[in-house]
Amino acid sequence: MTLRERAADVGTVLVVVLVVVLLFGQLLGQPVLLGYVTTGSMEPALSPGDGFVAVPSVVAGDPAPGDVVVFRAEEVQGGGLTTHRVVDETPEGYVTKGDANPFTDQDGGEPPVTEDRIVAHAFQFGGSVVAIPFLGDAVGGLQALVAVPFSIFGAGSSGTVLVFAGIALFVLAGALGEGRQTDRSRDRANVLRAWTVVLFVAVVLTGAATAGMVLPSGTHDVEFAVAEDPGEDPQVARPGGTASLSYEVHNGGAMPVLVMTDPLASGTTTDPNRATLGFDQRTSVTVRMDAPRREGTYTRPVRESRYLLVLPPGLLAALHRVDPLLALLAVDTVVAGFVVTGGVAIFGTGYFRMRATPNVPLSVRARRRWRQFRR
Repeated sequence: MTLRERAADVGTVLVVVLVVVLLFGQLLGQPVLLGYVTTGSMEPALSPGDGFVAVPSVVAGDPAPGDVVVFRAEEVQGGGLTTHRVVDETPEGYVTKGDANPFTDQDGGEPPVTEDRIVAHAFQFGGSVVAIPFLGDAVGGLQALVAVPFSIFGAGSSGTVLVFAGIALFVLAGALGEGRQTDRSRDRANVLRAWTVVLFVAVVLTGAATAGMVLPSGTHDVEFAVAEDPGEDPQVARPGGTASLSYEVHNGGAMPVLVMTDPLASGTTTDPNRATLGFDQRTSVTVRMDAPRREGTYTRPVRESRYLLVLPPGLLAALHRVDPLLALLAVDTVVAGFVVTGGVAIFGTGYFRMRATPNVPLSVRARRRWRQFRR
């Protein structure tokens, strides 16, 4: 095998892994290198169903007027990830607007968008967003298809079902992987250990899963006021009274998630403090805050954490109460375990033969791989 052929094989593997990661990110409802829009608010730059390359904010840097960004909205379309253009910058944050909308998001009640709420920038070339037609339509159909099994068992039971599925997959991997293992390829040229590919894919997908949990999480500052005459506004309380604010939590991914809300200040509570959400489900969280005895405007931090529901929700909640990082690591371990056991069940623990087969159609190679798997 020539250096050019080897580079082509490695490039093919990397492209396949990249595509898998991109689709995985979309199933999680997060713009992991790709994003898409579902409404016409960004026409003509992006039509409903169009996709785009999502550059992480840590790479893209600070936005400037004219940039199209993906941010966590609080009011726009009920909250959640929103793709709009930055049209101005103020000391409080950025002013955003859909190209097709007659007014800015802030005119409609959305707070100025701070940098910590911006998760990605839409890639632009020559001042225009590079659109990927029909990506959103394809992802939406795939999400609905993947969500069917979870809807059958219910979001709250999906973790238990996945645990038993993982055990079955582990047994299958042990049986099939051991049966196909061979040592005679150690001294042969142009071979690649299956474990290398499986572990590489496991690391990449686990990273994507982590991003899908971390990106929509974070600490939110809930603002309220204290006044002698609060009126009917629940966000305004009398001195020594109680203020309340409700906001919506949304799961845009196909995988069920556990959402935990933790008040980080004394005299603050959240109801509910945990919720399980299936595909495209929403719930309302109410934050109640004890008001100081002095008039003024105050903020109270509330931390929101999200976990893929690959374990029973009670177990994840218990791990979260010990430390949020512990729950995150538990989910990552399960995701990596699924990928590894699935890879071993399909490819075994032997070797891949890296050779050029230009005259063999892809369909023929796929049938050969299927026959090998069934042995």
